Amino acid sequence: MDENDVNSLSNKEKEDREAERRPASARDKAKDEAKASGKKDVCKEEKRKRLEEEKKKKEEKERRKKEEEKQKAEEDQKKKEEEEKQQQEELQRKLQEDEAKRQREEEAALLKEKEEGHQLHQEAWERHQGRKELRSKNQNAHESRPEEPFFSRLDSSLKKNTAFVKKLRTLTEQQRDVLSNDFTSLNLSKYIGEAVSSLVEAKLKISDVGCAVHLCSLFHQRYTEFAPLLLQAWKKHFEARKEDKAPNVSKLRTDLRFIAELTIVGLFTDKEGLSLIYEQLKNIISTDRETHTHVSVVISFCKHCGDDIAGLVPRKVKLAAEKFCLTFPPSEIISTEKQQPFQNLLREYFTSLTKHLKKDHRELQNIERQNRRILHSKGELSEDRHKQYEEFATSYQKLLANTQSLADLLDENMPELPQDKTVQEEHGPGIDIFTPGKPGEYELEGGIWEDEDARNFYENLIDLKAFVPAILFKDNEKSSLGKDKEDSKDGREGKDVSTTEDLELELEALDITDEPLELEGGDEVENEELAKKLLDEQEQEDEEANTGSHLKLIVDAFIQQLPNCVNRDLIDKAAMDFCMNMNTKSNRRKLVRALFTVPRQRLDLLPFYSRLVATLHPCMSDVAEDLCSMLKGDFRFHIRKKDQINIETKNKTVRFIGELSKFKMFSKNDTLHCLKMLLSDFTHHHIEMACTLLETCGRFLFRSPDSHLRTSVLLEQMMRKKQAQHLDARYVTMVENAYYYCNPPPIEKAVKKKRPPLQEYIRKLLYKDLSKVTTEKVLRQMRKLPWQDPEVKGYLICCMINIWNVKYNSIHCVANLLAGLVAYQEDVGIHVVDGVLEDIRLGMEVNQPKFNQRRISSAKFLGELYNYRMVESAVVFRTLFSFISFGVNLDGSPSPLDPPEHLFRIRLVCTLLDTCGQYFDRGSSKKKLDCFIIYFQRYIWWKKSVDVWTKDQPFPIDIDYMISDTLELLRPKMRLSCSLDEATKQVADLEREVLVKLGMAMEKDGRSSAMSEGEPLDEEDEDEDEEGAADTEEQSGNESEMNEQEEDEGSENEEEEREEEEEENTDYLTDSNKENETDEENNEVTIRGGGLKHVACAEDEDFIQALDKMMLENLQQRSGEAVKVHQLDVAIPLQLKSQLKKGGSGQHCMGEGEADISDTMQFVMLTRKGNKQQYKILNVPLSSHLAANHFNQQQAEQEERMRMKKLTLDINERQEQEDYQEMMQSFAQRPAPANTNRERRPRYQHPKGAPNADLIFKTGGRRR
Repeated sequence: MDENDVNSLSNKEKEDREAERRPASARDKAKDEAKASGKKDVCKEEKRKRLEEEKKKKEEKERRKKEEEKQKAEEDQKKKEEEEKQQQEELQRKLQEDEAKRQREEEAALLKEKEEGHQLHQEAWERHQGRKELRSKNQNAHESRPEEPFFSRLDSSLKKNTAFVKKLRTLTEQQRDVLSNDFTSLNLSKYIGEAVSSLVEAKLKISDVGCAVHLCSLFHQRYTEFAPLLLQAWKKHFEARKEDKAPNVSKLRTDLRFIAELTIVGLFTDKEGLSLIYEQLKNIISTDRETHTHVSVVISFCKHCGDDIAGLVPRKVKLAAEKFCLTFPPSEIISTEKQQPFQNLLREYFTSLTKHLKKDHRELQNIERQNRRILHSKGELSEDRHKQYEEFATSYQKLLANTQSLADLLDENMPELPQDKTVQEEHGPGIDIFTPGKPGEYELEGGIWEDEDARNFYENLIDLKAFVPAILFKDNEKSSLGKDKEDSKDGREGKDVSTTEDLELELEALDITDEPLELEGGDEVENEELAKKLLDEQEQEDEEANTGSHLKLIVDAFIQQLPNCVNRDLIDKAAMDFCMNMNTKSNRRKLVRALFTVPRQRLDLLPFYSRLVATLHPCMSDVAEDLCSMLKGDFRFHIRKKDQINIETKNKTVRFIGELSKFKMFSKNDTLHCLKMLLSDFTHHHIEMACTLLETCGRFLFRSPDSHLRTSVLLEQMMRKKQAQHLDARYVTMVENAYYYCNPPPIEKAVKKKRPPLQEYIRKLLYKDLSKVTTEKVLRQMRKLPWQDPEVKGYLICCMINIWNVKYNSIHCVANLLAGLVAYQEDVGIHVVDGVLEDIRLGMEVNQPKFNQRRISSAKFLGELYNYRMVESAVVFRTLFSFISFGVNLDGSPSPLDPPEHLFRIRLVCTLLDTCGQYFDRGSSKKKLDCFIIYFQRYIWWKKSVDVWTKDQPFPIDIDYMISDTLELLRPKMRLSCSLDEATKQVADLEREVLVKLGMAMEKDGRSSAMSEGEPLDEEDEDEDEEGAADTEEQSGNESEMNEQEEDEGSENEEEEREEEEEENTDYLTDSNKENETDEENNEVTIRGGGLKHVACAEDEDFIQALDKMMLENLQQRSGEAVKVHQLDVAIPLQLKSQLKKGGSGQHCMGEGEADISDTMQFVMLTRKGNKQQYKILNVPLSSHLAANHFNQQQAEQEERMRMKKLTLDINERQEQEDYQEMMQSFAQRPAPANTNRERRPRYQHPKGAPNADLIFKTGGRRR
């Protein structure tokens, strides 16, 4: 083999190996591709599973979120209910406590008054008995005076007698027993004159007069010459007193009572004593007619001696005697004739006193009016004038009290003191200018602050001293003590710089330094340079004081964070932080600079910075003082410079001043003076600054009692300047806004009707709380009301009748609530339904457009009442027919109750049908609704055919749409009328059909088809009566379906459906029996009088007595017999049945069987002759009422039997079908796990057994 062969063989082998390698690589490639595709499918599957898992997680997360939200909402609802319950209990407890407290106070006041009355009664009798006994002793003293030997046994020593006489000059009530004992042991025969002088000149108190009278009685009973000497001494004493220009009032008061008591106890004779008393009293009154300085003397005399001397009975005594049936002692010591002059004298004095009081009252009002004018014009009152007013007011109050006391003692009425109305009318709402800080004197609507939040922000500050140790602000206390010492020194020197006048002089005479005057630039940077230059020295001191770099960093960070403190909590926290960690003098200066240099755009920070300053003020007062002084300097700079630039900086300054004023860091006087300086040059930027200041703190200043008057004067001045100067419209708007913000115009407050708390709670439950979710809760609350109270019950009924106060979408909730309430308060439903029907009728009678909304609500409410089985369908149809017939003149004549152009009754009909018309689709209700729709179409076409509607003014299209929507919902397949003639023809056909059915066509054949609307209404009512049972059945089913739709619940289980079916069948049979009993009509029998006239005689009376006796015996005999029930339907004997069958008729007695024989119906009449029964066949014409009614009844019973038969046979088929469907559903889908977290709302269970709606309407129910 050569070399070429070897090469060819080698090439062949290579090709074979390559060929073998090629298919192997292709197979590998296919395997790789299969593996790749498998991996790709696995990735897709994993991705799909991952997406499904994420989706499931997301759904689970959303579900949990919804459950949490629902649980949270339920907890919030429960919490809210608990809070409301607690509030209600707290309110009731508070009311009970207040009532109990008031009763206790009344009882305590009555008991106190009773005790005072009995005390007065006891004191009066004791005083009367004591005076009477002492008077009898003194008048009979001459009979019991001792003889001469008696005086010889007594002590006649000079020392004891003179000592006793001296004691008489200073006697008191406490010395009565001691002086009486001394008197019994002494012989004072030679010292009578000295004793008389001592008694007359003694300085007695009112309480000591009794002791003096007792001693004088002892002297008189022992010594004969004592009484004449005493009388003579009193006369001399009063003669000497006439010459005194300023008599001692207290001595005069005791002396007058002393001689009055001596006269009463009989020491002086009536003639001598009364003449002396009358003379002295007359002198006092005659000299005191103008000034009435001795009115206390007269009051004391009337109080202690007026009952016996003048016969006075105080009003207090008279009221106590009448109220508590007490008998006070009569005035019998002195006769009535002798008392009359004293009464006349005292009443004359009282008349002059009342004149004086009226005069002073008028003068006081004049002074008050003048002071108010001065205050309104100048803003302040001089000290002398204020002092003069206070003195006069004090004297007037004293005079008023004395007049009231004397009026009570004399039993006279107080004079009328008219109030000066001009005081309130002169300057709007006034304040108490003399006691400006008195609370409650000046309160406008809303008070000083706009709302409660603003009041809390500006008044409720945290107390740093309660949180911060005292060591951290001890330097502030030292500085405050030093300032107090300086202030006291300044006060001693008489320098008072805090007054408004000095402040004005200080501000007006202020010289601005050269540095700010040199600033002529118009840039904001220049203003900042001004602040830097003003505080350059302080910065240098601060830099020297900052020894710790760490603290400096903390302070810088704090100042940088200040602009972020934009709420109350943050700024309070910043204040506490600064006081705890950074309270040094240099840091306080840094803080002041930071607050002062707040950016002009950040006006929102000013209230919070002001709160920071006010919070720090108790611990570091220098912060507020330094900031206020810097703001004052900046304000003065802008006022003096009078440039028209930097308005934002100017507004920032005045707004900062206003905020500090509201925190009382910037004094009100200084703020008002700043406003006064702006008003003095009321131009350009000063107008904006003044308005900004007023908008910031004007309300606060105007409504604060101590700054109201000055603010009011400045506001009036600003308005006058606005009128005098021709300002730009923008400035005019700004000024008016600022003025009316401070002093808003008076608005008549809407008088809110005040109702008792229980009535407000009822209105809250019905008009606010009631909704689809809270119906059960409101029902529980309603049941807790005091239903035994007729007022509460009547108010609740009235609130339910006024359904227009409820939201339109919640009207069905009120019907649901009423349906639940009727189970416990049955008469409430009757009253509410009557009220609703009365409102509907009244709305048609009044027919005013302003009541349209109410009428719509009442119509919807009536429909909802039908849905909740509160009314029958007859009521609804009667209301519907009244809408299209009451006050309607179809002949075209105008009617005020339903004018041709009024279409509102159509809207009422549509509203009522939209609410409950969908359930009139079976039985007699369906027929009634079909009949009504025919009449309704005629009413609509009659309205459309009126001449009012033209091409220019066509019939409203919205009414057409509303009618078509309603009729399409109720009868979608019904053919509607296209014209008035067609509608009238349908009505005529319907009426003729009804007449034929009732068997009355022959009687009314000649009557025109165009009948009045009242007749078809009656015919429809008869139709309703005939088929009332089916109506009741159908209505119950409809309402059950309505309840299911509203409450969104599934159908009941099969056992409950069977129970409802049995109840339905029972109700139907009961209604059928009632209908059979009341179906036949009674024939009217007219008995006409005539014939012989009855004449009463004795024989008739004997006959009547015998008849009564016989009847009584018969009744007694039959009382023990068993009562047999009469059969209404008697069976026909078999032989007679066979005869009737042979004759081709199967009939029953009294309507048990019937046969049609031409125009007659055969009846069998049963008669009895002796003991035998006889039967007779009667042919009754079909036109008679008996035959027609019996025929209709038999047909109705036959139809009902067939229906019940079909209903019973269909039950098994329906149950088998439902079981099959449930089985298929269980195979098709696994049941989802029960959601235990979901709380199902309880289905409303009506007390009456409702028939099964699914069974009646064959809807099959809705299952979940």
